[in-house]
Amino acid sequence: MEKHVGRATIAIYNSYDPKAFREAHRRILARAGPLALAYDFNLITFGFPFPEDLKLPVELADWVASTTSIGEDGSYLKELASKGRFQNFPYPAKGLPPQLGVAVLTTCEPYPERKLELSQLASMLEGGQSVCLMFGAGPKGVPKDMRELAKHHLDITFNGHSLETCTALGAVAGALAHTLRSRR
Repeated sequence: MEKHVGRATIAIYNSYDPKAFREAHRRILARAGPLALAYDFNLITFGFPFPEDLKLPVELADWVASTTSIGEDGSYLKELASKGRFQNFPYPAKGLPPQLGVAVLTTCEPYPERKLELSQLASMLEGGQSVCLMFGAGPKGVPKDMRELAKHHLDITFNGHSLETCTALGAVAGALAHTLRSRR
């Protein structure tokens, strides 16, 4: 009997400019799209200032793809959107949408009482629990209210090293996917 595996979602919280779409937004999406596709994760954004006339995920992905040369010219993000695995949300006011699963903040400073090991995260997914892996995009990371909202905190490094967002995205996605694969 095959184990049911929950869905892992990469969630990028915009800590850059909330009013204007910047090169940093474009680059993080162009890098996160291939990771999500390669490791079978969903991808969502919180508070990204996309043009107001674009509403559908496919429209958002097409627009980002037309403005970047990273990630196969944005084709990976477009593919995710076409499969219904890319979405944009406003900043969460009262918690994450429940369909995203348990909130897990990726941080180099986990609260000791919320600290989660990678093996525990893999066990949650193997048990059918979906998880939302939250990454802060920008020098400030995620604000305190989002930090508090996360049920678990994951430090992918061995001793609290701070990683740039795209580096952390790759490290978490790759380590989690390979941990899951090695346990099958």
